[in-house]
Amino acid sequence: MTDIVLAPLGHEDTEELFEFELRHRAYFERWINARSPDFYHIDAVRQSIADSLRNRERDHAYNYLIKEAGCIVGRVNLTEVARRYYNKALLGYRVAEDAGGRGIASRAVALVLEEAFQQLGLWRIEATVRDGNTGSARVLRKNGFTEFGRSRQSMFLNDAWHDLLYFECRGPVASAAN
Repeated sequence: MTDIVLAPLGHEDTEELFEFELRHRAYFERWINARSPDFYHIDAVRQSIADSLRNRERDHAYNYLIKEAGCIVGRVNLTEVARRYYNKALLGYRVAEDAGGRGIASRAVALVLEEAFQQLGLWRIEATVRDGNTGSARVLRKNGFTEFGRSRQSMFLNDAWHDLLYFECRGPVASAAN
């Protein structure tokens, strides 16, 4: 696998991100709820990036592009940042179908955990995976996440109900407290 980097989302990524999202739309929608059709316009991607930058400034969310050889191959996000009492965030990620199976998601999650625990000072990262998405669950487990719960028939996708699995990973500060 070529080494990958995480790059904070910026305005300079608008065109490439727009093309990436369009190219991989059908694949992503097999696994997660579809974005609004309105998202798939250059102005909407531009607005999404502006919102992302505002959320970063406010310490609400951190969005990154996963790049390999300078090209976008995926995204990884820390959202729903809750500081007081919790110091936690929700992890989400997606990797292009043609980039799958090469360890890119595992490496990107490792990099974002390092960022979360060391630079952002978070104590806990949570993630949700649709039951049946064994690849995503494997990525999380490989990076030290443990499953802590399940909600039955809680996601309706592609005309079927799915269970959701909940995972957690605690950083060094939270782990040392116990």
